[in-house]
Amino acid sequence: MVTITAAQASNTKIAATLPAGMVGVFVGGTGGIGEYTLKNFARHVKRPKIYIVGRSQNAADRIILECTKLNRDGEYIFIQSDVSLLNNVKRVCEEITSKEESINLLFQTQGGLQTEKTSEGLSKMYALPFASRILFTLALLPTIQNASGLRRVVSVFAAGYESHVNEENWAEHVTKQPLKARAHLASMITMAHNVLAQKAPDVSFVHNFPGGVKTSFGKGATGMMAVARMALAVFGPLLMKYRSPEESSVLQLYCATSAAFPPASGGAVGAALVENAAVSVGTDGKQGSGSYNVDENCERVAHSIEKLLIRAKEDGVEERLWAHVVGEIKQITGQVF
Repeated sequence: MVTITAAQASNTKIAATLPAGMVGVFVGGTGGIGEYTLKNFARHVKRPKIYIVGRSQNAADRIILECTKLNRDGEYIFIQSDVSLLNNVKRVCEEITSKEESINLLFQTQGGLQTEKTSEGLSKMYALPFASRILFTLALLPTIQNASGLRRVVSVFAAGYESHVNEENWAEHVTKQPLKARAHLASMITMAHNVLAQKAPDVSFVHNFPGGVKTSFGKGATGMMAVARMALAVFGPLLMKYRSPEESSVLQLYCATSAAFPPASGGAVGAALVENAAVSVGTDGKQGSGSYNVDENCERVAHSIEKLLIRAKEDGVEERLWAHVVGEIKQITGQVF
């Protein structure tokens, strides 16, 4: 278990052990875990450059003001976009890569419980936590590979809650079986990260579960998901310990920067390990293998989940998922990866 104290100790090493001027892209950064983590990034990095991707101009103005107070040497840029649309994701990535030669961190928290479809034909509950995140990663990956000191992609969702997926209906399963959507999407994120780690072994990929955090996540939920959100609000505190977003962001920044989660090769391992810390075991059961699946305490998930994911790879499920998502991206945006 990584304690808050240990995570804070690691975070204080960022300025001394990682380069000045690191670039971070925070998608879903205008609220919740994304907002608080980017503010922690601003606090600890020397001369940070932070892209905040989200929908709310008012929230972004407030966050930029707060970041400027935390670190006046930083540069904070808001890109307003509805990233449930993959063509918008494409445009955001083109804007960022036209300005940056390297990116150190892609940190993604975008999501929601809205089951309605976008104009591109994907439900928001699928497009935001999965399709948009994979497209952001693919489109920014060459620029991330150019970075020094830290090259990392973090996806905050539901690591450790993976289960068997519905290969017959990758995208529609989340609306047809909304109460089973989390496990389906979690499996897809982790498997996609595994493929990405093979394609880019010089980048590390972390899928984590934040645990119970007091945020406004899911406030736009409709139908059955609105009922589920209400039930969680009532019974959640009885079933789990909730963290404040400030406390959660300490652990998230640890996941985003610590050398506990290095790429499989190529250096750029992150902030130096603190005393008694060790390199984490990847989803393949090997230490330091580049794709990591960690729980709310930044520890590897249950062995049973790792076995399930290894079996999925052996059975070709990862390969079929990858063919699905790159085909979907090509169909909607015309991009080929």
